[in-house]
Amino acid sequence: MKGLENIKNVYFIGIGGIGMSAIARYFVSIGKKVGGYDKTPTEITTALIDLGVDVTFNESVSEVADCFLECSSTLIVYTPAVPAKHEQLVYFQNNEFQVHKRAKVLGFITKDTFTLAVAGTHGKTTTSTILAHLLYASGEKVTAFLGGISENYQSNYISSGNEVVVVEADEFDRSFLQLFPNISAITSMDADHLDIYGAHEALTDSFKEFASLTKNELLVVKGLPMEGVTVGINNDADYAAQNIKIDNGSYVFDLKTPTQTIKNLHVSLPGFHNLTNAITAFAMALKFGSPTDNLAKALQSFKGVQRRFSYQIKTPDLVFIDDYAHHPTEIDALHQAVRQMHPNKKVLAIFQPHLFSRTKDFANEFGRSLSQFDALLLMDIYPARELPMEGITSEWLLSLVANENKKLVKKEALANEVKESDADVIVTIGAGDIGAEVFKLKTALLS
Repeated sequence: MKGLENIKNVYFIGIGGIGMSAIARYFVSIGKKVGGYDKTPTEITTALIDLGVDVTFNESVSEVADCFLECSSTLIVYTPAVPAKHEQLVYFQNNEFQVHKRAKVLGFITKDTFTLAVAGTHGKTTTSTILAHLLYASGEKVTAFLGGISENYQSNYISSGNEVVVVEADEFDRSFLQLFPNISAITSMDADHLDIYGAHEALTDSFKEFASLTKNELLVVKGLPMEGVTVGINNDADYAAQNIKIDNGSYVFDLKTPTQTIKNLHVSLPGFHNLTNAITAFAMALKFGSPTDNLAKALQSFKGVQRRFSYQIKTPDLVFIDDYAHHPTEIDALHQAVRQMHPNKKVLAIFQPHLFSRTKDFANEFGRSLSQFDALLLMDIYPARELPMEGITSEWLLSLVANENKKLVKKEALANEVKESDADVIVTIGAGDIGAEVFKLKTALLS
């Protein structure tokens, strides 16, 4: 990839994606003219338009502003989620433009800066967002490219300078192998993206290759089949949470490190998985060299990530939580957190499966995970980049759920079903467009 000095314009195909939009914000911040295409308007595309980004929702090349059609001064960035036959993508590839995947561009713009990278099939978004907040609130000059919207900053791009970069290292399409991390962490390596990798062993090998790119230190959650500095809860990890208590919905704990024990840390994210994420981020910030006292204050002020155990309603009589979980392991972690924070309550789960391939690959595990809730409303499978697979339907998945209090539900009937429920706690779960239903459900529940 050539240098950016001759690039005046940057055009993104799939600009509304969470990873794509963070890079778009970066290019806006350094004075480039930015535009892009996405399939549908969202809160993210609206926010980009408000920044002056030229966004179109029609893939015809005629919709692209003239300034982006000058090949010598325009960089084209695309996401692997975009179809290979996309009209704009084909045009740019056939007309001598610099055309690169998102991961390549992210690697290029971070390779000469000290980089902290967080990888993992689960936990990478929350961990990298906590890490970015810890560094920012501690006064470090940090730029962060995140895979979720930070509640503290209402953005997936955070910047107070360029002495250190935080990146979410995405294993999808082996994207993270384009990065140049100094300190990295691996939060989990469960089987996922088998449509890309074919087998769990290939995914594990990819993580090992990512680990080998790390220049300084690798942190891993204890128990993973990887050599590195370990983090964990109530065990002999190098960085371990101990004396854990719950106080008013927050964890209060001590953190044992190789050199000291840091007392009375607070983090307001429910679930042991999130406690592990917080420890990992804290340990990475310590490795970078941030002062312990600053980090302790910053951790307590962390507000969370949108769609990661996000409370929409929290009253004595009714709780409504929205979460991005889309893998059985994530659903198990979510269930543990809900039961720990809201014991002896009736819990209704509303789940939208994400991808036909993932539903097929983990059907029995999904059935077991979803059976743990007191009631289940199951939506149609969200296809994302995939075409339907014969026999892989929500009806089939529902048959694998042992709980008898279960029902298929169409999107348009969701609000009525939820209003009629006698559940004390309602949880929307999934990585598709279920997030767009949350405001409607909240409004219905409060009306």
